[in-house]
Amino acid sequence: MTDLSHAFRDAFRLHPAGVAVITADPGGQPVAMTVSSLISVSAAPPTVAFSLSSRSGSTAAVLAAGSVVIHLLRFADLDLALLGATPGADRFGDATPWTRLPSGEPRYTGPATWFRARITGSLPVEGATVVVAELLEGESVVPPGAPELESLIYLDRRWHRLREAADGKASLTLMDTEPRDVFR
Repeated sequence: MTDLSHAFRDAFRLHPAGVAVITADPGGQPVAMTVSSLISVSAAPPTVAFSLSSRSGSTAAVLAAGSVVIHLLRFADLDLALLGATPGADRFGDATPWTRLPSGEPRYTGPATWFRARITGSLPVEGATVVVAELLEGESVVPPGAPELESLIYLDRRWHRLREAADGKASLTLMDTEPRDVFR
């Protein structure tokens, strides 16, 4: 019989996920982190949930902020996904376009789809905290044509993009140059 923890890791390593970047500012300095755990919870009111790793230095700041901005990333935003996943990176330097919303939260200006959200609950679990947040405002832009072909997907600890094959079917294309990246 396979060790349950090992089976769990194998199963979710091969379970594709969308990619988002969460930004927040508890007062003083903004933080950002890449997540692949974002899920929709309810449409009325619009509510999402995501998991924050206890290993991340940004988790405590996100939880203390009380509100966040959730950026849903597309293939064009791969550099932002990498930035939010790289420990110690300057996530709000001059090379990264961002602004503050009137309510004070930091928002990257590149991603076309983003939402400001209020954290309404959290559940600490071993190694992580599950966060529930109600969406307050935002914008969702659907790319023209086949929007799924613009998707950024995280699978097997690697970044992928959907591509249309010659036969018209979608296929995954590996987007990173390293065999493994730092996002876990």
